[in-house]
Parts: sequence; structure tokens; C-alpha cells
Amino acid sequence: MMRPIILVTNDDGVDAKGITFLTEIMRSFGDVVVVAPKEVMSGMGHAVTVKSPLRVKRITREDGFEKYSCNGTPVDSVKLAEQVILRKKPDLLVSGINHGSNSAVNILYSGTMAAVIEGSISGIPSVGFSLTDFSPNADFSSCEQYIRTIVENVLNEGLPRGICLNVNIPAIPGDEIKGIMVCKQGNGQWAEEFDERKDPRNRDYYWLTGVFRSFENGNDTDEWALANKYVSVVPVHYDLTAHNELSTIKKWKLNAQ
Repeated sequence: MMRPIILVTNDDGVDAKGITFLTEIMRSFGDVVVVAPKEVMSGMGHAVTVKSPLRVKRITREDGFEKYSCNGTPVDSVKLAEQVILRKKPDLLVSGINHGSNSAVNILYSGTMAAVIEGSISGIPSVGFSLTDFSPNADFSSCEQYIRTIVENVLNEGLPRGICLNVNIPAIPGDEIKGIMVCKQGNGQWAEEFDERKDPRNRDYYWLTGVFRSFENGNDTDEWALANKYVSVVPVHYDLTAHNELSTIKKWKLNAQ
């Protein structure tokens, strides 16, 4: 039987510890092609490069494994992988392991999950993995068994077109993790502030800071799952239509007078 082709990407850069760890796990499942930004692209969301040329550099090529860097965003990496490097759709796309949480509203800012959503738009079964530890030297050892379980299920069962998975793993010892919880995206918001500073030439500049505030009180969200030592799995789709409000908005007087 032919081994599945697995595309691996991220937003922390092609040499980040998280993607290296994830790549080694994926090599036991199939032939792996890594295409990722050459430098950190965290917080880029679904940005694509349109004002400068994109370049790809091959780093490694051996039997069953290839690794490339690109000078673009995570979404650029997915597009280049499918259309230029592979010239076909991979059987699976995995993104991560992200250094830091992508729960709740963070999914909208995340380059890690933007790559996953781009894969889903293209009809590729896609999963994003994140560990709630922002350290470049984070310990990913507790992630492996949960990544394996989820990837095995996706390869065996598939995902409906337009649906991808956002997986977040709490940064605690593996024996303290209680299991996997399939749940919904939590509701919250970043309470942001701009730290105002002066550069050596006395010009103003600003550094974004802030803390995340959850608005949820229930026990069925990714934020609750992580706080209570579960791995959260949120099925995600890219249809942003507020279907429940269609009938209400249709009642507005929208016809020109």
C-alpha cells in the first residue's frame, strides 16, 4: 500500500522545536513534506504575500522526507506546497506544534490555524496542534500520544469537506492530562494596551501588550477543557455566516426608496 503524503507546516518558523517534534511523529504515518516560513510568522492570520516575490529553498531531500523553507506566510507555505512542490493535494495537512495556545478567539489571529483553514478550503483534511507554552524550548513530550490518536482517526475516518480541527494541549505533565475533550470554541477577547515608548531619536513607537479574558462560564469550551487539564478538540469551518440571524436581517427594510 502507498503511504499517505503528509504536509507539515507552522507559523513559528521551519526550525522551531514544535515543528521538528511534529515532523518526527508524522514520519511514522507516511511520507512527509515540510513547507514552512523561514522565520517566525506568529499572529499573521490568513495573510498572503502579494507585493513581493515568493521564494522556496529546499533544505532536505531523502527517501520519504523533504523539507523546504519559504519567505512567505503560513498560508503561502500551504499554497506553494500544493501548487508548486507537490503539484497535487497531500492526504493530510498538520500545522504546529504551535508554541502557545490557539484556543478561543486566538484562532482568528493564528498563522498556525490559518494554514489549517487554507488546507480545508482546498479540500485537504487538516489539523492544527498547539501547546499552551510560548517558550521556544517548550517540552512537547506530553503531546505525542494525543497527536497520534487524533491523526490516526483523521486518516482512518477522514473529515467532512470544509471542516478542520483545532487541537490545544495543556502544558502540564502527561500523567496529569485527563484525556481528550471535543468541545466548542470559547468566547473571549484580548484586553490590549499599547506600551508607548521613545526610540533613541526621541520618536514615538508602540509595543502591543495585553491579557486574554474569557467570557465563558460553561464547561463545554476549549478554554474550560484546557483549564481543567483536557486536550481540547474543536471542529472548525470557514463559513462565517451567522445562519441564526439570516431571518432577522431579512426583515430589515433594505430596499432602496
